[in-house]
Amino acid sequence: MRLRPFVSVAAACVAAGTLAGTARADDAPPPLIPLPYGMTLNGHIEGGTTINTDDPDNNIVFGQTFNDRGNTFRVNQAMLTLQKALDPKDAGYQWGFKLQGMYGTDSRVTHFFGEFDRSTNSPYQWDIIEANVQAHLPYWFNGTDVKVGQYATPIGYEVIDATGNPFYSHSYIFFYGLPFKHTGALTTTHVNDVLDLWLGLDTGVNDSIGQKGMANNQFPKALFGFGLNGLMDGKLTILALAHIGPETSRFFEATNPVTNQPAGGPLAVNVGANSKVVQFYDAVVTYKINDAWTSTTEFNYVKNDFLAVSAGGVATYLSYAYNDQWTFTGRAEAFSDQSTGLGGLVTIATNSTGYVNGARGLAPSLGYGANINTGAAYNVLYSEITLGATYKPTLPWSQINAAIRPEIRYDTIIGGSRGLKPFDVNAAGVGTKTSQVTLAVDFILGF
Repeated sequence: MRLRPFVSVAAACVAAGTLAGTARADDAPPPLIPLPYGMTLNGHIEGGTTINTDDPDNNIVFGQTFNDRGNTFRVNQAMLTLQKALDPKDAGYQWGFKLQGMYGTDSRVTHFFGEFDRSTNSPYQWDIIEANVQAHLPYWFNGTDVKVGQYATPIGYEVIDATGNPFYSHSYIFFYGLPFKHTGALTTTHVNDVLDLWLGLDTGVNDSIGQKGMANNQFPKALFGFGLNGLMDGKLTILALAHIGPETSRFFEATNPVTNQPAGGPLAVNVGANSKVVQFYDAVVTYKINDAWTSTTEFNYVKNDFLAVSAGGVATYLSYAYNDQWTFTGRAEAFSDQSTGLGGLVTIATNSTGYVNGARGLAPSLGYGANINTGAAYNVLYSEITLGATYKPTLPWSQINAAIRPEIRYDTIIGGSRGLKPFDVNAAGVGTKTSQVTLAVDFILGF
């Protein structure tokens, strides 16, 4: 086991401890830079490390994507957000906007296609998370919120912004069962105090505008669903959304099935692109048990016609807010990955552009970290249990906030086919275990 990650963890914890001061945790921090017209500017920096107790030869934490490089400290996100948010309590006409950009290792996998995804080969990359205009139109029912431009998906429980998640690591559902972002128009109609109806059209999952070398955005894709708010005396909320459309790349690059590298030759036109549909279905049920305990359960299903893959699962979160500074959370998840021949959704990237390449139809540089024959069908049930805490120290600067999130996670395969062993990859590139244990901690400094 390398010593460097332990030093990184210790340094992060010591630095966070020295920041503790006298500001009250229940005080909302004033804006760091006051802005007119209701605009706000805020941001954060997140860095952390994940210790893979097996110390595999490829240094990969299989199944974990944003923090997929083990035993290494990385700055995942340096995010800045300028926005004028809509006020949900104002029933009149409103306008707003949101501009959000990010630099860090998370940008490797969150790119809009064709936007900064070729600006560098480094693990540290730039990305646009959101660039949109918004309005509240008080003309139908209780009003309709409209968003036009580029925006993070409203589907699912976990989000790209690290400050909106309970853990440093992500669920299988978040990465393999959901879109990240969209380019298009999205409406939310508030029928009454309980029911919201969602409807949107966009160019595709993580897609921008344009055709050359990109994923298929020839036809618009649809996002739709409903939200139920304030059920059971305000304790229960449900958000059920879907996204459907042809996502298969219009172009593809042949790869060697053994090395997963380009086999040579120009890009070929994928004649079946418009008939191959990708479907995402997701429902998040949140129940506020009392002031301290909250339970959230996410149900997910995804179907990819081109890859002949059906996947999805269930993740349950149970959170306990001990006080204003400490929150403890557990996550239990099962994610089924089924394929009839082209490989499953759960993979790893062997370089910094691997995920984007795969989605764009280029040589993906993806690997399974195991002795998998991608020419045969398989059915694998991945599972994980994560226990973690969030500590928010009080700081001497009222405009600054911080959080430290340690966690321990256990991943394993329940069942599976063909002797799948994706964990603890040896020098020959072959997985040797059906489970892994990881220890992780990240530190978020925000304003």
